[in-house]
Amino acid sequence: MGDTLTKRKRGRKPKIPTTETANDVVISVPTTEPTADPNSPSPSSRARGRGRPRKIKKHDNPRPNIAASPERRGSRHAEPNGDFIHATMTTTAATIATTTTTTTTSDAVVSEPVKWETVVKVVPSMDAVVKVFCVHTEPNFSLMWQRKRQYSSSSSGFIIGGRRVLTNAHSVEHHTQVKLKKRGSDTKYLATVLAIGTECDIAMLTVSDDEFWEGVSPVEFGDLPALQDAVTVVGYPIGGDTISVTSGVVSRIEILSYVHGSTELLGLQIDAAINSGNSGGPAFNDKGNCVGIAFQSLKHEDVENIGYVIPTPVIEHFIKDYEKNGAYTGFPILGVEWQKMENPDLRIATGMGPDQKGVRIRRIEPTAPESQVLKPSDVILSFDGINIANDGTVPFRQGERIGFSYLVSQKYTGDYALVKVLRDSNILEFNIGLATHKRLIPAHIRGKPPSYYIIAGFVFTTVSVPYLRSEYGKDYEFDAPVKLLDKHLHAMAESVDEQLVVVSQVLVADINIGYEDLVNTQVLAFNGKPVKNLKSLASMVESCEDEYLKFELEYQQIVVLQSKTAKAATLDILATHCIPSAMSDDLKT
Repeated sequence: MGDTLTKRKRGRKPKIPTTETANDVVISVPTTEPTADPNSPSPSSRARGRGRPRKIKKHDNPRPNIAASPERRGSRHAEPNGDFIHATMTTTAATIATTTTTTTTSDAVVSEPVKWETVVKVVPSMDAVVKVFCVHTEPNFSLMWQRKRQYSSSSSGFIIGGRRVLTNAHSVEHHTQVKLKKRGSDTKYLATVLAIGTECDIAMLTVSDDEFWEGVSPVEFGDLPALQDAVTVVGYPIGGDTISVTSGVVSRIEILSYVHGSTELLGLQIDAAINSGNSGGPAFNDKGNCVGIAFQSLKHEDVENIGYVIPTPVIEHFIKDYEKNGAYTGFPILGVEWQKMENPDLRIATGMGPDQKGVRIRRIEPTAPESQVLKPSDVILSFDGINIANDGTVPFRQGERIGFSYLVSQKYTGDYALVKVLRDSNILEFNIGLATHKRLIPAHIRGKPPSYYIIAGFVFTTVSVPYLRSEYGKDYEFDAPVKLLDKHLHAMAESVDEQLVVVSQVLVADINIGYEDLVNTQVLAFNGKPVKNLKSLASMVESCEDEYLKFELEYQQIVVLQSKTAKAATLDILATHCIPSAMSDDLKT
């Protein structure tokens, strides 16, 4: 390759290839980098900047016991297809230390080949880190009766006790096949998914082949690290096929937004690089114990090296939940929306004394057990005996405070908690059962295919976050209709089985002339009866004996069809669009 490929103007940084991410969570496809000929000069050494190249003199290596190392600058290699791959030579704390003898000449330093027998043994816990290969087949939320084209991804995982492997939930989401490969092995082993925790972004796998477990020691978990504690992230990120190690420190510990799970749980922020493919890899402390799982990073032009790790309290909650119930049941919530009580006039108006602190309840989830005992405008003073401050925080560790939702997330579904509230200047205590969150617009459908119902070309379905993302892209929070976004952010389900039903699209036919422009409009009622969920709508339409089918939609719109004609036209429309059934399987039972 000519020198023109390696030269660049002063002060201009090389362009870095960006990776497309889904939901801001990186799921990567492995790439390989070309290997350089050791006998050919390094491209970066031919164009290092202005001035003449520096000659290497006798004993110019500042470390006489170690052979001269390659330049630690990124070199750009052009692939045959015109794409550029940045290869960077780096040194980490886990670099293999070797001692070689050097032979000097007047112009260069020549080193003897490395003898691999002298390589220092790596940390044993790294042998427990595996590469996860997954084939995904996602549902098509816009054409609910079919699936998307399958695709492959690679990520990281690690072995724990009980013949189990942990990785990220988004690494095996919508999986059709999962395989694991150990470090230094050439064999891929078929794996079985035992549990997927969507909220905490953790999945548990196992392998039936006994050979996989031979000679591997499981990873041991450590305590929650402190700020500035050193962490080492191990995994198989993009840029190569072998194991990779990056190091950093703990920068922040707080309640974080888990992008994949659309929840808020305890998380660690670190400054170690977390790249595509690192997902699911362990983060070790300086004692070799696992203190978290790498799962997401912040990509923004104003930030650098911000990665996030799932800490051990969340991991242990997931594992104990599975061991206790035989399945993942989720993280419970308190089921209330609250307001800070930092304003002194607000505290006086609600009857709080000068020595009382807490948060005011704004709304209560109708489906939550708390709705039976708590009321709006109640002031929550404490949770399980721990006082809550006016800003909603509780003591965490020495010199640290954290949101009181951390206390709730430490509980398990079905557990009880003692909640002390102030109501009309009286202090009351309630023993409240805790349950998982019932969303009107769910963040996940937990592996099930989406539901749909078709009549006269009208495609009815339920709204979920994956549906919004399928219809409006990853920026659905800006592009989706305001009515749907308002319900997504603020609406609460009145019952456990309530769903938001919409007309997704209209498959054009003679019978639905004039209705072709209806898209993603909520269905409020059918023949005067409110629509509670998609199954109730399908049942009412199928059993309707009235002359007309009348659908009342959002924005005061109505759709009227003649019953017999509409049902007769449905079969022809299904055949035209190669749709196997007028309704999904879950609506047939």
